[in-house]
Amino acid sequence: MTILHSPGLIGPGQHWRNWGRSASANPAHVAHAKSVDDVIEVVRFAREHGLTVKAIGAGHSFTTIGATSGIQLDVSAIDGVLAVDGNRVTFGAGTNLYQLPALLKPYGLALANMGDIDRQTIAGATSTGTHGTGRDFGGLATQVRAVTLVTADGSLLRVSDTQNPELRQAAFLGLGALGVLVEITIECVPAFLMRAVERPERFIDVVDGWQQRHDDTDHFEFYVWPHTDTVLSKYNTRLPMTAERAPVTKFAGWVEDYLVTNYVLAGILNIGRMMPAATPTINRWAVKVAGNRTFTDHSHEVFVSPRTTRFREMEYALPIDVVPEVLKELLKLIEKKDWRISFPIEVRGAAADDLWMSTASGRDSGYIALHKYFREDPTEYFQAVEGLMKEYDGRPHWGKMHYRDAESLAASYPHHADFVAVRDRLDPDRVFTNPYLDRVLGK
Repeated sequence: MTILHSPGLIGPGQHWRNWGRSASANPAHVAHAKSVDDVIEVVRFAREHGLTVKAIGAGHSFTTIGATSGIQLDVSAIDGVLAVDGNRVTFGAGTNLYQLPALLKPYGLALANMGDIDRQTIAGATSTGTHGTGRDFGGLATQVRAVTLVTADGSLLRVSDTQNPELRQAAFLGLGALGVLVEITIECVPAFLMRAVERPERFIDVVDGWQQRHDDTDHFEFYVWPHTDTVLSKYNTRLPMTAERAPVTKFAGWVEDYLVTNYVLAGILNIGRMMPAATPTINRWAVKVAGNRTFTDHSHEVFVSPRTTRFREMEYALPIDVVPEVLKELLKLIEKKDWRISFPIEVRGAAADDLWMSTASGRDSGYIALHKYFREDPTEYFQAVEGLMKEYDGRPHWGKMHYRDAESLAASYPHHADFVAVRDRLDPDRVFTNPYLDRVLGK
């Protein structure tokens, strides 16, 4: 096979697997782009030689959305701040979310909202619908104001409210199906603090009060521990930078965020794997030692939690008002199947948006996320719960495990056909496809 002439740009493929060990691939080539011109060269080469090309981020998606047997394109060197215009900041697509606080600090800015993991690249996070929680806040892609893509013919395409605006609702959350993202402009906000209140509460109180808690709190989420009647609730309130900062001490933060949340959890999961019958007792002990604290810190310090214990995840977006009913049905299913579930179930909410492939497209949404330790097979658990989610018109997170296909998803996404039409326009020869995209969008 012909090799690109650019020194160091492309090399032989290497076996790849994602962070959660739920996806892997054997690309024929691996390309490392250091500039937009490099990306253009790789895409043109792929097209000329009948290869597919997929940009790969941090590998934090649990699906095979970034897998390829063609050219795996690493754009991590295209990172950092490229331009600042007021609150709008343009980043290289390979910028990791954990880089953003330091990059934005000189401008007194922050992301309006974040999820609880910051390892992803900004391109991967927006393309898969990564989101946080909050009554007035959509996913990360709703903060996008412009993108630049390298399209299948090797040309640059700028999409914004003023440039190719008809593509905005597709391109801002594009699943990697429309081109290679190289630049992303985000609408940031003035930096702010958040007051976090984390405490255990009764399951029935929180679930029955779900809508009020969601409506009355800037950012509310909770974790359900199966086999117990307790949840861990998190109430985050936005404060100005002039408020008094009262962070947790380094030692207390290490105990809660690393020792308990990661190392103790890993121990619990290993014990549960070897002795499933002990899981209910272990879970009841775990909720007693879980977080019960109040602190105030910079927004990213509150939004983000370190995750070192590997897991696999499935998450579904639901109409926000059905969350209590679905949770109760889910716990009944766990008991009926006599499963022993060691990992807590995460529940969040987000505002509606107008992006065609967003899980919150057209409706305020509640999110229920299931996890399994990476050494355990999640198939039975995830497939059974997915059946329940489908009964309530649930939509799967694009970067998390699910078993849906294009026909099934077209019934859940009113603009599925519109998105596919844009894909047909921008990538008619499917330079950017892979088996996952063929499954969820159709061939």
